[in-house]
Amino acid sequence: MEYPFLAKQDKMIHDALLGEERREAEGLELIPSENYVSRPVLEALGSVFTNKYSEGYPGKRYYGGQTYTDVVETLAIERAKELFRCSYVNVQPLSGAPANIGTYFALLEPGDTVLGMDLTHGGHLTHGHPVTAITKIFNFVRYKMKEVETGEIDYDEMLKVAKKEKPKLILAGFSAYSRELDYEKFVAIGREVGALVMADIAHIAGLIAGGVAKNPFEAGFDLMTTTTHKTLRGPRGGMIMVREDEEIAKKIDKTIFPGLQGGPHMNNIAAKAVAFGEALQPSFKVYAEQILKNAKAMERVLEERGVRMIGGGTSNHLILADVFGSLNIGGAEAEAVLDEVGITVNKNVIADDIRKPMNPSGIRFGTPAMTTRGFTEEDSARVAHLMIDAMEHKDDAIKKKEIHTEIQTLAKHHPIPETFV
Repeated sequence: MEYPFLAKQDKMIHDALLGEERREAEGLELIPSENYVSRPVLEALGSVFTNKYSEGYPGKRYYGGQTYTDVVETLAIERAKELFRCSYVNVQPLSGAPANIGTYFALLEPGDTVLGMDLTHGGHLTHGHPVTAITKIFNFVRYKMKEVETGEIDYDEMLKVAKKEKPKLILAGFSAYSRELDYEKFVAIGREVGALVMADIAHIAGLIAGGVAKNPFEAGFDLMTTTTHKTLRGPRGGMIMVREDEEIAKKIDKTIFPGLQGGPHMNNIAAKAVAFGEALQPSFKVYAEQILKNAKAMERVLEERGVRMIGGGTSNHLILADVFGSLNIGGAEAEAVLDEVGITVNKNVIADDIRKPMNPSGIRFGTPAMTTRGFTEEDSARVAHLMIDAMEHKDDAIKKKEIHTEIQTLAKHHPIPETFV
């Protein structure tokens, strides 16, 4: 892309922007929470809607001049309701963490208990990690996997904890868990102890929208939160969805505005609407299906080459690999080595990791972004081999240069598309 005004006014930012475009085009993005957006989404994101304050909701704004902001927000809401088959949607949260925090404040009183997944077993910071400020307000208790090698959640222990701790909210969701959850069991436990049941689907929203992963609403979940990027392939942002309870929806709306946020970012909401429109097209289902196929292709290579995977493999878009235990390389070093050859992943703790979070035992990677570029199972398998080769030859500059050249060739053969529809 060209940025003539920016080039004249601020060369340093202009050059950094072009550098990032080049980095993304010439390398492979395998961080499972990252993706590429279409040019239409970028155009909406960089539009004049960034100029407009729009406190309130469609038809109920505090400022005038809302003719077109109401149009785009209503479109975003209606498209999201269609995608996720629910009755109420709030598209104003600025990202996934504000969506989760807003939900807690809407439904809980200070001191109330939330039952969520342990971070080291795949959960997210906002699910109650002690370093987060939200744990000063609400009481978080945790569940874990029963079998790390299969990824099975210990639902019996979850029920015991729920009966003991009496949570007001039970949370299903993850950021580094590679299997599907048994949503019916979450609902059963929630009903038994009188808790609301919420799913944080940030990582798998696109898989649900594409019909290749289960929709928690169909199991009876009360509400869901999500980011709008990742597998959903929209702009960075958040969203809260309520299955059918109007009172919960009213509490959510009131908490997001005026409770926590001021004016919504209307340029972002316009971009969300565009992305949701893309996700409603038949081509998106094909894309979602290919994400899973590509992840399975990578899983098979890791299994063949003896790399341990937490959960024993993957049923979704991501893999969490124990590279320290399998290849004698720490997660931070593995991330750096793969960066050198043009593959972007992230270091990640594994279940009950004995190493520190900044240099853990694992790396987390996935297939959403490479699938957007048109990678097939064969391509994905080759990338997995190259990743392992790079880590096994971490001190061999010549070998790493050869791998980098092949990655650049793969990237060139699969350019980032401008449109998806």
